[in-house]
Amino acid sequence: MNNAWLMQVLQWLTYLFVLALGMTILAVAVLYVVDKTQKTHAIRRNYPVIGRFRYWFEHLGTFFRQYFFAMDREELPFNREQRNWAYRSAKNTGSTVAFGSTKDINRRGTVTFLNAAFPVMRKDMVESPPMIIGPYARKPYAAPSFFNVSGMSFGALSASAVRALSRGAARAGVWLNTGEGGLSPYHLEGGCDLVFQIGTAKYGVRTADGQLDEDRLRDIARTPQVKMIEIKLAQGAKPGKGGILPADKVTEEIARIRGIPPYQDSISPNRHPEIGNPGQLLDFIHRVRTISGVPVGFKMVMGTSDWLHDLFEQVHQRGLESAPDFITLDGGEGGSGAAPMPLMDDVGVSIREALPVLVDIRDQHGLTERVRIIASGKLILPGDVAWALAVGADFINNARGFMFSLGCIQAMRCHKNTCPTGVTTHDPDLQRGLVVADKSVRVANFARNMIHGVGTIAHSCGVPEPRQLTREHVRVLYSNQISEPLSRIFPPVRHHEHESTSCD
Repeated sequence: MNNAWLMQVLQWLTYLFVLALGMTILAVAVLYVVDKTQKTHAIRRNYPVIGRFRYWFEHLGTFFRQYFFAMDREELPFNREQRNWAYRSAKNTGSTVAFGSTKDINRRGTVTFLNAAFPVMRKDMVESPPMIIGPYARKPYAAPSFFNVSGMSFGALSASAVRALSRGAARAGVWLNTGEGGLSPYHLEGGCDLVFQIGTAKYGVRTADGQLDEDRLRDIARTPQVKMIEIKLAQGAKPGKGGILPADKVTEEIARIRGIPPYQDSISPNRHPEIGNPGQLLDFIHRVRTISGVPVGFKMVMGTSDWLHDLFEQVHQRGLESAPDFITLDGGEGGSGAAPMPLMDDVGVSIREALPVLVDIRDQHGLTERVRIIASGKLILPGDVAWALAVGADFINNARGFMFSLGCIQAMRCHKNTCPTGVTTHDPDLQRGLVVADKSVRVANFARNMIHGVGTIAHSCGVPEPRQLTREHVRVLYSNQISEPLSRIFPPVRHHEHESTSCD
């Protein structure tokens, strides 16, 4: 009985094996004929069936390089060491490492901070105090943290990701920039301070024909959490081109919040039609600030810089109250969910070069205390943030570091709606992997550990808090393994042209 049953099972397994083998042979034969007769792909025509493995290996190559072949410090856009620091900080597992640094300190451009002979003792360490932005606005903002969450739209990010960022930002006491996709309920959920961004398409505050809807803007500005408004001129990944959200990601909810049709590509104009010169930029800033009552600034990428001199000269002609309350500077290395490769690779000056230029132009015109500078663009480690503060930035924004804190694995699928960690997809099955309660804690941990890490550098350099870092504390390696003081490469501006107009 048992033997008969066993023989029957073996017989059925044999039938299944033969059937599967036959189907495999048939499938290979069909693919062979298809590949041999098609005229589009030379590899498949010359090497039928086998040539198809090329596409599979090409797809998997990104993941194999990330986990098996790339060295800790060589992968782009973020290497393993950068990602691991973000992950450890988010999990609050500490940043202590052993044996020695894997950083190539002899690489051209390497930044070194100058430790003091007598570092600051714990009893003398202080937190960076809040900084006022927009003293002439009806509702100035006392920003509590120098490190904050950069603009990431609902649409580019999932609802779960935005909810976790909102809760985490509130826990850490940092602001969250909404990105250009409008103000969603998920931004408001955590109760954090918000910077509302107006992009070139004016999502969330647009009329049917794409103009600024003043009534809608007024309503948003009444939201207590909205502390500032940022007018987006450009972003680092695609200067000269507006935002891109593929149709697959334009759900009915996202379309409703943005004020656009659903399931169609959401492509913003490459600039605001009302803003074609520095004077018009000041006019638009004044218009938005008058309507909203909150501080208003703009986001830019450094290309030409002559127009900034014109902008600041006009500020002095019109009066200090006309100045932008802040300027967010994004570096050419900034990221995005979707951008044309020529713009991402080849346009826009790096934050390393652009930030000192912007700071010096502002200071040259005597607007150091009037116009705050926010630095953005791949500043993901404490050393990067400390460098930006030393150069003269007042605040630092970060986006991709916070994405890592949410669980991002740099799968490079942000524009495909197939993000495996639920960060940039609207697929509900994939979003389930992102648990808001857990990730919000990690967002807060990342922010706090970044601030703590920057403080550690500042205290080693002999100053009690990070904003007291200056260019005198930094050297940069140039050639022949000899470094130069940053203050010699970019001498800080010490004499202003318009000292009598300072707003002290």
